[in-house]
Amino acid sequence: MIVPQFWAEGRIQESVAGKQFTVRRFGWSDESPLAAQAHADQRTRDAFDRIVHKGEKLERRERKMPYNGADGMPIREEIVERQGDTVITRNTYGARCLNTPDVLFVDIDFEEPLRGSVFGFALVPALIAGVVGGWAAKTWLGGLIAGIVVFVVAWVIGQRKKRGEHSGNPAPEKRAAERIGRFMQQHPDWHLRIYRTPAGFRVLAMHDVFDPADTAVADCFHAMGVDKVYARMCRNQKCFRARVSAKPWRIGIGEHMRPQPGIWPVSPEKLPARDAWIARYEKAAEGHAACQYLESVGNGAKVHPSALAVQELHDERTRALSGLPIA
Repeated sequence: MIVPQFWAEGRIQESVAGKQFTVRRFGWSDESPLAAQAHADQRTRDAFDRIVHKGEKLERRERKMPYNGADGMPIREEIVERQGDTVITRNTYGARCLNTPDVLFVDIDFEEPLRGSVFGFALVPALIAGVVGGWAAKTWLGGLIAGIVVFVVAWVIGQRKKRGEHSGNPAPEKRAAERIGRFMQQHPDWHLRIYRTPAGFRVLAMHDVFDPADTAVADCFHAMGVDKVYARMCRNQKCFRARVSAKPWRIGIGEHMRPQPGIWPVSPEKLPARDAWIARYEKAAEGHAACQYLESVGNGAKVHPSALAVQELHDERTRALSGLPIA
């Protein structure tokens, strides 16, 4: 797991055989901005040579990405706190997230989050409803009304799915609990703490530590129905991750953190607006928990010291034992 303190970008623009090439790469370091720039320049030169002289089909410029979709790049988020190997960062929508290299967190959403466009999600059923409604009413106006009604309903549902909110249907929650139960029947020597999040369960393994690339981790994720994007990011980033503060839109903060996108670092002139948003967010978040502790299952006598340290930090930062509403 790499969560650098400093970031920089390197750029090489040269003409080779009458053709101009421009290559950019990021660099990072925990030592200093100069070390980050040296790393960026080295990565840029290596990429330039591979593209220009070896003919490799590589992107000429890296996208500035945070954690999500980073595909193996280091986590690019503001470091809020360090506790040993555990790093708490602020993600692009402002919430604090705990990152650990070897303490297993399992994130289980009751329902599959919407990955695509909300408009596209709502448009298809609206078109079908319009056609069916128009045919049944034998008038285009009836079809139009039916299409609009269905579009609005589907839009609201799509927005909730996009935000990862639970619909309230008890069936997915029951299925998720059953998957955890079956896993524990097959692994009675494991010790798990189970938490409730607004949209699912969070499971924390207490009995041992794990390499995110371990087969045991992949098997656990598969058995419990973990979101594939989360599983891929754990493997690529070589860490496990858990949100430890509320999502802004669940605590009455509708506007995005400034500037947008909030990918770290931001320019100095934009920091005051960011800091003001964060201050308002943190004040609102004080009245909410990120998750709620439910129960422990399995062999409670097996507790790994590293897992215990992370659990104590997690429970304190999430307010999991506070009884506050989760958000």
